[in-house]
Amino acid sequence: MLFTIHALDKEDSFELRMKTRENHLQYLSSAPLVYAGPLSDENGNMCGSLIVLDMKEISEVRKFVENDPYSKAGLFQKVEIHRFTEAFSHKGK
Repeated sequence: MLFTIHALDKEDSFELRMKTRENHLQYLSSAPLVYAGPLSDENGNMCGSLIVLDMKEISEVRKFVENDPYSKAGLFQKVEIHRFTEAFSHKGK
């Protein structure tokens, strides 16, 4: 089952994001990842994360979020987890 993680950073947390980024990327490398990437504000500055995981239960996703180095460092002000159904896909251009 697919799940989205939509996480918004706390204000003025760019340094914390960059300090923790390598550990976060390493953590993602062992995840059942569909895709992931940073969210950007209207000025192009990173302001959060969007992650799509393929996991069986939402409880697994919650545990994944709790163990993410970004979460452990206190980067996020808000995290939302939702089930996701892929209805359309545009692969390749």
